Amino acid sequence: MNENTIGNVEKTGGNASCKHYCVIACHVLWRELCHFAAQAPHSFSFRFLEQGLHETPDALRNQLQKTIDEEDGKNYDALLIGYGLCSNGLKGIRARTTPLVCVRAHDCITFLLGSKERYQRYFDTSPGTYWYTPGWIEDTPMPGPERYADALQRYTAQYGEENARYLMETAEAWYSQYSAAAYVDLAIGNQEPYRKYTQRCAAWLQWRCNILKGDPRLITALLNGPWPKNDFLIVEPGTVINPSYDTDIITTTAPLEETPAAPTP
Repeated sequence: MNENTIGNVEKTGGNASCKHYCVIACHVLWRELCHFAAQAPHSFSFRFLEQGLHETPDALRNQLQKTIDEEDGKNYDALLIGYGLCSNGLKGIRARTTPLVCVRAHDCITFLLGSKERYQRYFDTSPGTYWYTPGWIEDTPMPGPERYADALQRYTAQYGEENARYLMETAEAWYSQYSAAAYVDLAIGNQEPYRKYTQRCAAWLQWRCNILKGDPRLITALLNGPWPKNDFLIVEPGTVINPSYDTDIITTTAPLEETPAAPTP
């Protein structure tokens, strides 16, 4: 699996207020996390995991736990987790000796909107929305003319033109579940190409296009602290993450102990 490690800055000697954190996150958030980490008073190490692991929750769970275990015990003050619940990919993740700090979020879009409440309001009032962000646009083929043309070319080469058209109708039928593209703009760097790309995709798909102003509140709080309970879950060593099935989104429980084998008569 593609895994990127960026930076490993030593903790500033003699500065008791400077913490050393390891950020373990999905690569779709790398721009935003690095931008705001550069403005924080702490030092950070970064581990970015490839986008798309959430499509197979077991794969996300296994790779995330493996990365956590690799960074555990390296004298970090905490491991900051740049994932939401993400299709239950956080379920079963555990802290061993270093606390984990998690955002109460269903997915990465909450990080960019600034709160789980804003995310829920938008979800309730604008169903059928497909989200576009710089990280998503860079890391994965997004619904739009380029994705369609690339897939059609591949199918045509393999199955012929007539079969390719039929396969495209089947493969892209899920587009009908959506009616809008939403782009979240955190005003980091040059956003114009990403906004225009989203608008062009929406026009091609005959979807509405909404440009939303992002809110970095959750990202900056994750990196700087403090971590208020309404927005964050601190996973203490010896506990595991589980869905809470309420507005808290995630909670912690004690790990299930393995049942000892029955004694042999």
